[in-house]
Amino acid sequence: EVGEMRIGCPGFRPCLVVLQVKLNRCDSNLYISMKLKAAAEIGICANHIRLPKTATEEEVLRGILAVNEDSAVHGLIVQLPLDSIHRINIQRVTQCIAPEKDVDGLNSVNAGKLARGDLTGCFIPCTPSGCMELIAQTGVNIAGKNAVVIGRSKIVGAPMHDLLLWNHATVTTCHTMTPDLPAQVIKADILVACAGKAELVKGEWLKKGAVVIDCGINHIPDRSRPSGARVVGDVDFPSALTRAAFITPVPGGVGPMTVAMLMENTVKSAKKFLKAFQPGKWPIVYTKINRQHPQPSDGEISQSCAVKPISSLSSEVGLLSSEVEAYGKSRGKVQLDVLKRTEALPNGKYVVVTGITPTLMGEGKTTTALGLAQALGAHLNMNAFACLRQPTHCNTVNVTGGGYSQIIPMEEDRLNLLVASEIMAVLSLSSSLEDLQQRLSKIIVAQPQSREPVTVKDLGVAGMLNMILKDAIKPCLMQTVEGTPVFLHTNPLCDIAHGNSSILSDKIALKLVGPDGFVVTEAGWGADIGLEKFFNIKCRSSGLQPDVVVMVVTVRGLKMHGRVPSTQIANMPLQRGTLQNLQLLEVGCSHLRKQIENSRAYGLPVVLAVNTFSSDTGAELDMVCQQARLAGALDAVCCTHWSDGGAGAVALGMAVQSAAETPHSFNFLYSLEIPVQEKITVIAQKMYGAKDVVLSTKAMEKVTLFTGQGLGNLPVCIAKTPLSLSQDPEVMGIPRDFILSVEDILANAGAGFLCPLVHSVSLMCVFVIYLLIVNGRENTLAVFWCFI
Repeated sequence: EVGEMRIGCPGFRPCLVVLQVKLNRCDSNLYISMKLKAAAEIGICANHIRLPKTATEEEVLRGILAVNEDSAVHGLIVQLPLDSIHRINIQRVTQCIAPEKDVDGLNSVNAGKLARGDLTGCFIPCTPSGCMELIAQTGVNIAGKNAVVIGRSKIVGAPMHDLLLWNHATVTTCHTMTPDLPAQVIKADILVACAGKAELVKGEWLKKGAVVIDCGINHIPDRSRPSGARVVGDVDFPSALTRAAFITPVPGGVGPMTVAMLMENTVKSAKKFLKAFQPGKWPIVYTKINRQHPQPSDGEISQSCAVKPISSLSSEVGLLSSEVEAYGKSRGKVQLDVLKRTEALPNGKYVVVTGITPTLMGEGKTTTALGLAQALGAHLNMNAFACLRQPTHCNTVNVTGGGYSQIIPMEEDRLNLLVASEIMAVLSLSSSLEDLQQRLSKIIVAQPQSREPVTVKDLGVAGMLNMILKDAIKPCLMQTVEGTPVFLHTNPLCDIAHGNSSILSDKIALKLVGPDGFVVTEAGWGADIGLEKFFNIKCRSSGLQPDVVVMVVTVRGLKMHGRVPSTQIANMPLQRGTLQNLQLLEVGCSHLRKQIENSRAYGLPVVLAVNTFSSDTGAELDMVCQQARLAGALDAVCCTHWSDGGAGAVALGMAVQSAAETPHSFNFLYSLEIPVQEKITVIAQKMYGAKDVVLSTKAMEKVTLFTGQGLGNLPVCIAKTPLSLSQDPEVMGIPRDFILSVEDILANAGAGFLCPLVHSVSLMCVFVIYLLIVNGRENTLAVFWCFI
């Protein structure tokens, strides 16, 4: 069987681990050597883990846990007894062994199945299983026979009773305290002795012609032996030999058969693993969604969905238990050590989701990103991770998706940090704790006119800030309604920062999904701002190169870019055909073409995702897809993930898979070596469509100052309104012949970029616009007054 497995899967070998607290017990060492020799003879890889006699219970449990999580190991036995100098709870130890690797059958899951008679669904303890094989070799039919078991241990006696019972024998279990034991034994057609008392059973106790299985291993004094002792069983062999029809010798009877059964269980476990094993695929169980009509609210959907325990989810995606800190049952913070463990593994495919310039109605980028991840994972059987920004407590609506493409539980995904600070940008762009501290130390807290800037390092508080953020730097693991994994981590805004989730979450996810898997992340706001900063700031810091850009659009959003007042769209009834206006839509598609052009400027394939609504008509959807293809999109598909979950984004997932395989060459928009003003001009002209850029006197002074301080080679992060390609939020579509006015420039030296402030936009205004988009006007006003 081992050979057959290796033919079907070259290089595969069943693997057994024997864990032992190091002892000088001859019987234990002899038994282990027999196991290792037998494994080598039949092609099983066997490893012997020796723990010192000083090992504590926790050290033993950690050793077991490491083996449980090693996918290359198929069987684990803990050699008993564990005679450590410390007290060890054997029950706790056996319970720690993963049931699917418990080839000794000692875990309560396997024992429970055996007690219920589920003989094919569990691992049967090796010694009882070997005893049954020896009985079978006698040719005696067990059914209807009287069987007596002397011994009640969980290792041999109790499972032996169950095995005989489920093979239709009439079973009596006895022990050394049973009164008139000979009277019980004389009834036995089959006797199994496993009491652990030397030569307890005498020959005259036996029924003539009985089958006797002696499991005892006992040492008695014998001066004729070099060791001064010899091994005997629980049955007096010479006297029993005259009455029993069959009897096993000690040594040489049950022992070798026990080893054989251990090998059989290991092979059985390996075959089961190999049957379910798909190279590079997670052993993940997805959650089936129960769609309801009419569709409930996001909150009702979230409350109705089953949430997998975070320990199960983390194990499914290849995280070790030591790498995840559980925060309740549904969230976990992932340790950064996972990057060291997976350093040599190849990355998966990297997909960034962007959109047109957002309207006040919202285009659904986050919902689309989650729907795409659900489609790739739960419906296309790919390893798929979503990496998103974490919403803040000042948001009063669910911004991590919606409908049947959302993160659950929705009430547990909020962020408590002050998102409008440079510290958040630093946290998002850091690649390690060391990098975090270095970036924090560079934050400029004061900029005197006549001398060098005052930094956090100068104040001597970088270490303190690092300690405060040591937990915040760990990505938060959650899940979608379909049980696909999501990293929620950091929430830098798109003004003084780049508006993308953390580098660390992307890097960890890319290792976990493997070379054939996908990581779906999201760029903030439209392609002109969020995607530009994703590439020129985040990708520069991370060293990661995306494979595909997904552009999200809605028909109603394009109509607003066709200059329909937002109030008209918002108040119109959402009935099919009501809003159809192909001429208006065609005007709005000019904006779509511009944003596709912006996305293609980096050398990557672009796939259009039309987030559809019930009000959209077929003619409208066809027009949008056609215009996208004409603008250079590799493909354009309609999606219904809000109402259908991942099933509504399968076509998008297939298009993304195909796009990731097309030849592409990623490039940045500008070189870091060009002057600061030229960087601003390149972005303004190529991304926004500006005619020119004008810097105020103050901004020019800042350019001179920062260049002299060695900051001139940093990328730039332009702060402007997200509601228009221009600096005027009232101008939609494609603004023409406008001048971008830069009033001031900030140095975010810790984050690693310069931040030009566009005329008419202050940092607070940008933050309020952000709240306006995600919360609505009334809630934004209250938050705004709190900030003032």
